[in-house]
Amino acid sequence: MSGDRPVVLVTGATGFVGRHLVPELASQGWLVRPVERRASGAANAVLVDMIGPLTDWSAALAGADAVVHLAARVHHPGDESNAEIYRAVNIEGTLRLAEAAAAAGVRHFIHVSTILVNGGSTDGRGPFRESDQPAPRGIYGQTKAAAEAGLQRLAQGSAMSISIVRPPLVYGPAAGGNFGLLLRTIRRGLPLPFASIRNRRGFVAVGNLTSFIAYRLAHPGSGCEIFLVADDEQVSTPDFIRGIAAACGGKARLFPMPMAVLTLMGRAVGRPEIRDSLIGSMEIDTSKARTIGWRPKYSLAEGLRAAFREPMP
Repeated sequence: MSGDRPVVLVTGATGFVGRHLVPELASQGWLVRPVERRASGAANAVLVDMIGPLTDWSAALAGADAVVHLAARVHHPGDESNAEIYRAVNIEGTLRLAEAAAAAGVRHFIHVSTILVNGGSTDGRGPFRESDQPAPRGIYGQTKAAAEAGLQRLAQGSAMSISIVRPPLVYGPAAGGNFGLLLRTIRRGLPLPFASIRNRRGFVAVGNLTSFIAYRLAHPGSGCEIFLVADDEQVSTPDFIRGIAAACGGKARLFPMPMAVLTLMGRAVGRPEIRDSLIGSMEIDTSKARTIGWRPKYSLAEGLRAAFREPMP
């Protein structure tokens, strides 16, 4: 503790989610200790060159009550060959931090993972749940799943409680990835061949994800628990695109194209995952998160409006 304020170490504090999480936790009375790779001038910041198996966390964790681990080697198209980097950061780096946190007397460790641990699609099955047998897709999902397994083993012999959070696509101000790509396409008035898609997907506003993390920090539970977090509304890809367009003042120019052709186009441009990420369904059962008392702050429409109304932290 620092005075009367509990201390939380946040890795990935300068990333997309971290830039929203840090001020939210500070507003709720936490003394936030952000982990940065480059000095930004942020108060209480800790500089760590690389989160890996050799990182020394002893000074950063001194006096910390909780850790939120956001930092990760995220998926980049064409980057699958760098498996060693993914393993060093996402598995070994995560477990090194968690072990050091437990040794330092940290009471609660939150690891932000990914819904890709469950799998790439819910086509032909029910919604993803925490109880599903992991079926990760790609090196990113596989290394996140391995880190989760290591955290579950650690929790069995530790007094530190561990929460694993698996979000789907996170959207909000200045979000990148598929959300940023769709936004740029809409703003340029370019047509998209998704009018015929009849899927159902979960998304999560960054404000909903950070509100869950803050809520879980206040209600930590015990042992190791997994939570799937998403917005209440789960919609088709075309409806999500229409929602983005309505929120940013653009126009969704959608036209139909056979699913088989879309799949072949994705492979042709080196993006075979487009079948799962845009065409397939990804339904998510968030009932467990609700059982601990959390509710999303934003509806899907409100989250999309906030993505263009709110300034980037």
